[in-house]
Amino acid sequence: MPRALDLYRNHPRLAALLCGALTAAGFAPLHLAPLALLGVVGLLDLVARAANWKQAALAGWLFGVGHFCIGNGWIATAFTYQAAMPAWLGWLAVVLLSLYLAVYPLLAALGAWMIGRRGGPALVLAFAGCWIISEWLRSWVFTGFAWNPLGALALGSFARPGLAAVLPFTGTYALSGVVALLGGVVMLGLRRGLRDWRGMAGLVAPLLLLSAPFTPLAPAPGPSPAAGPAFTLVQPWIPQDELNDPAMFPRNFARLAKLSTPLAPGEPRLLLWPESGVPDYLREGYPEIAYLDNFGADPIIARTRLGRVAGPGGVLLTGATDLEEQDGRIVGARNAVTAIDAGGAIVGSYAKAHLVPYGEYLPMRSLLTPLGLSRLVPGSIDFWPGPGPQTLDLGQWGRVGVQVCYEIIFSGQVADRENRPAFLFNPSNDGWFGSWGPPQHLAQARMRAIEEGLPVLRATTTGISAVIEPSGVVRNFVPRNQGGRIDGAIPAALPPTPFARLGNMLALLWAAAFLVASVVASRRARG
Repeated sequence: MPRALDLYRNHPRLAALLCGALTAAGFAPLHLAPLALLGVVGLLDLVARAANWKQAALAGWLFGVGHFCIGNGWIATAFTYQAAMPAWLGWLAVVLLSLYLAVYPLLAALGAWMIGRRGGPALVLAFAGCWIISEWLRSWVFTGFAWNPLGALALGSFARPGLAAVLPFTGTYALSGVVALLGGVVMLGLRRGLRDWRGMAGLVAPLLLLSAPFTPLAPAPGPSPAAGPAFTLVQPWIPQDELNDPAMFPRNFARLAKLSTPLAPGEPRLLLWPESGVPDYLREGYPEIAYLDNFGADPIIARTRLGRVAGPGGVLLTGATDLEEQDGRIVGARNAVTAIDAGGAIVGSYAKAHLVPYGEYLPMRSLLTPLGLSRLVPGSIDFWPGPGPQTLDLGQWGRVGVQVCYEIIFSGQVADRENRPAFLFNPSNDGWFGSWGPPQHLAQARMRAIEEGLPVLRATTTGISAVIEPSGVVRNFVPRNQGGRIDGAIPAALPPTPFARLGNMLALLWAAAFLVASVVASRRARG
């Protein structure tokens, strides 16, 4: 231990990198939240000991590099499922993305040092407020990449939401500020020393708050009433390397159809399939060449087949692709979710709004294509964004808000506040994401459920599919890398939460409160 402390004190840059990597260990699938909190403590201590703003900013940036390289390492796996670029570029992409994302911890550290440089509670409160603002900025600047907010450390086991139960009153980014605050409490406790009861309390209480939800001693919320319509949610287990292979389309459909058989013949239900669930183009009017790989080479025949699977009185919600045409040419595509009734008619549709840069579209295509760079999703045309959160009214099957794949990670951007849905449907293809990405994705879907007070139903190609109650409890799930289905009734939604009404304005109010408290603490420290 003395050698480790000497290394930490004598090599602050290396210490900042290691603290960032340590904090990433708190996310799924490791769930080492108490250990991760020590990484936050280390960053705060480095900021507190910084002699000038440059040292504070550098500590925040290096922390971010270590943090995001570890937490986003699953991105490299996506490059192994395409042939347009060498797979080794995946690790380069992780590092380059981390170099950019580290700007946001830099801003938090710099802001904390400038506002609370006198140290003590003033610094801790300033750090919490600035971290909230930095995560909020990360969620929308340059289209945003809100993956793995620090608040995810507060999320408990499947049966217990833990400290994340406060999300209706804070929002995700303010909960991240609370986690940062807990790190500051530990730092102050360590400085007081373990012989002082306040120092002991400052050290022990935050660690217990983050670790208790993973023990059976913590209370678990009761089940939500199943007041909604009947559903069947399908995870077909279609590996990524088989998903876009036309030779595998018949087998893939057979997997989906077999897992979609009603529990009782003729029983109507809402059938939920994942993103990329259907390779067929389901709308009419495209050039004939577009339908060459369609079932029956015809969209009507393809929809009729899907209607038969939905069954009498049922509706199928499935991922699909719509095309955009101009002057007889296909110029764009939309990552869509299409609702199809038993007769094969389209009764609703949603187009993904928050697209993945370099995944679903290639920014600066005219410059990057000549360099040999492409997007990860196969195809030479880019996906176009949809209009944003919408609620589909499916009659007896309820009012559904759809968020495709990683759209669910964006706090405050998942539900139409003027037309609130009864539940959220999150179809996804997590086959790209390696072993770490899917559990992290599920964790963020749980946070959306708690924030909004809405159940979330996730259907994925390879896992983890789940039914999430508004409390954040995972009622049922299908593990990774196996086929399966979940049957039941959709859990009842809760009344609109404060966050559902105010959105991220609520988180920013918390940030303002922490910053005001920091200024007050700083003035008291002066005198």
